[in-house]
Amino acid sequence: MTQLYRWLEELWWTRRPPAPLRLLSVVYGAISRRHLRQRASHTLQSKLPLISVGNITAGGSGKTPFVIWLAKALAERGRSPVILCRGDGGNAQSPRLVQAADKASDVGDEARLLFELAGCPVISGRNRIKGSELAAEYGDVAILDDGFQYRHLERCCDIVLVPAEGVGNGFGIPAGPLREPLAALGRADLIVRTGRGDAVPLQKQKPEWRWRLHPAGLSDIMHSGSDAPAICLAATGIARPQRFLDDLQSAGLVILESRLYPDHHRFDETDAQAILATGQPVVVTGKDAVKLKPLWPAGTPLWVLQQQPDEAADLLENILSRLPDA
Repeated sequence: MTQLYRWLEELWWTRRPPAPLRLLSVVYGAISRRHLRQRASHTLQSKLPLISVGNITAGGSGKTPFVIWLAKALAERGRSPVILCRGDGGNAQSPRLVQAADKASDVGDEARLLFELAGCPVISGRNRIKGSELAAEYGDVAILDDGFQYRHLERCCDIVLVPAEGVGNGFGIPAGPLREPLAALGRADLIVRTGRGDAVPLQKQKPEWRWRLHPAGLSDIMHSGSDAPAICLAATGIARPQRFLDDLQSAGLVILESRLYPDHHRFDETDAQAILATGQPVVVTGKDAVKLKPLWPAGTPLWVLQQQPDEAADLLENILSRLPDA
């Protein structure tokens, strides 16, 4: 399954897909458009002003770090943000406020990471309408994670993140990474290009903002007291893992080996033991760390690549201008 996932991901971003996949994309697109129309016809007003952060491609657009940055930036401006997260990779159905004792397997890896790093309440659960009602008890503005296609809720600011390298081969799922046609960007309030490097122009011209992350060293989430390594084993279960490997190399690390798993992979004891058995220093992303930490032996370092966002004051001001006064 892992090999199939990696083949499909490479196809999405580098090559023209075979005819059977292109046909499936037509079917998927028709079903998706129907669902989106149904959602848009039953839109509800959230109890809180709602900022949606979403994408038009499947995975790998930097939503989670962007949401963390946005939550902290809003808090610094005196707002009280609450994050609504679907809880991918977890078991939560009814919305719940993420607590310190919750595991990634319960609330999802993204929800757990957002709880640890965003510094604000996080609500995880499939039903984000009820989640938005719960959010009103904890803050004055809601951030809807992965919300562009979730059209059940009105939003005052619709942000779409697009990777700097573009939209891959330009085909829809499953032949390519597009969740919707590029024309859907017309309903976005802000298009934000993420990732490093020059942004590849999109077919549909619209004003764009840039938001980048830069490698900022390693931290040991096990607090073992060990010195940061210069060589490592890279392990990750995220979409488009090459970006992580590139960031490690940009940070000056030599990658001796890489263990790549599907996006939202649920690490288990077998995975952890196999990684540990190599005897090499292990570096992971924050999303991987929240799942591996409960499986990791005390006193053994587990390194996380930290990332620092660019200053984006103009972008923040544009977002704030779309919010009603607190």
